[in-house]
Amino acid sequence: MDGLSMPFDRWHKSYPKPERGETPCNCGTKRRPSYPSADHGRGRQWQARYTDSAGVPRRYSFASWEECRDHLDCARRIAEKYPSPESGPMNLPVAFFARRFIERRHTRSKNDNTTNTYDSHLRNHILPFAGQRLAATLCRRDSAALVDFLLARPSLGSAYTVVQIFKTWRILVHYMLDEDVPLPRNIVARIDLPEITPRVRAPLTPAQVTAVAAAMRLVAPRYEIFIWLAACAGLRQGETLGLRHGHINRDEGRLHIQEQRQHGKAVALKTKASRATLPVDHFLMERMDRHVLQFTGPEPVTHGAVRPHPARACTEPPDEDLLVTNRFGRPVLNSDFHSQWKKALEVAGLPPDTRFQDLKHFYTTTLGACGRHDPKTVQALSRHAEFSETWDTYAHPPVAAEEVTVTAFSSVFA
Repeated sequence: MDGLSMPFDRWHKSYPKPERGETPCNCGTKRRPSYPSADHGRGRQWQARYTDSAGVPRRYSFASWEECRDHLDCARRIAEKYPSPESGPMNLPVAFFARRFIERRHTRSKNDNTTNTYDSHLRNHILPFAGQRLAATLCRRDSAALVDFLLARPSLGSAYTVVQIFKTWRILVHYMLDEDVPLPRNIVARIDLPEITPRVRAPLTPAQVTAVAAAMRLVAPRYEIFIWLAACAGLRQGETLGLRHGHINRDEGRLHIQEQRQHGKAVALKTKASRATLPVDHFLMERMDRHVLQFTGPEPVTHGAVRPHPARACTEPPDEDLLVTNRFGRPVLNSDFHSQWKKALEVAGLPPDTRFQDLKHFYTTTLGACGRHDPKTVQALSRHAEFSETWDTYAHPPVAAEEVTVTAFSSVFA
């Protein structure tokens, strides 16, 4: 970076000429007088002057000397990090930073599901809108235009998806700011997003949970225990797929939640709060014992079964001590269970948009409404890091208050 290394004072002359009759102003002292320039008192006093790595002269004014110095230091770091014009953040497109953002998440072993969601949002929606734009040319108007662009795409289906994609855009913008891209600070602030209705209008009832479990017993009997694990222990889908026999303490009635399964592979849990030892009801222990007795291994292969590839060697499934496996004795894939879940919803007569996560809502709501556990205990059993997540998102106060009898007003107006 070429140019001055210190802030430039616009209000005062650097080389005054007192011999020509110039008089000092009141800004200086007797020992160090200051002589006003033609811009004295106009605009901001301090200015950062330099030429960036692309050869473009830059002039930015600031109200204080400290702000101007910080800007020069930031510009100097950018010049050291991007020495050539082609590599400078002023000349790199949004697609470059999107690719770097996903690569950095992979190298830091971030949650694979979250990373894949970000990658999908970027490839399918954000990059078609602004992928070829120079990152440094973005402004707040582009964030608002992105929302309009997403709302005009009928394939998204709901305002909730638009809000989730905009959250990915906000994270990408913050990443570009961390990479020293000179973006406006309010580029993603106060953007008018569409209103969304809560996905769970009312929690599932015990009758609905029983109905979907009975339907799963008809559709895929091996997967019925997943329904009870989510409804009676609050396990997420990946956690039910990764539950092992060694994680079950039948003597004490407890489950040790230590890992989850994604695409058939063991991965870390969603959050740190997800790792816990959960006490469970005797009802759930009986369901798990019944499952173990009924499904102890792979289903036998009938003599009439025709192998699609008879020459291919058949490898035995690995013994991973999983509570639930598919009919071949291998880990259950998310896609396989999801297809069976959709079939069970149809058989049970539940709305097609009912999610497996709604069973966890049922778990937390039932704990909160029974009256036997204080709110912090419900939060701990639900394995939520924040208390607000338990009661604002998962618990449903109207259901918990249905059995309450109010008598306070009779005594007040007596």
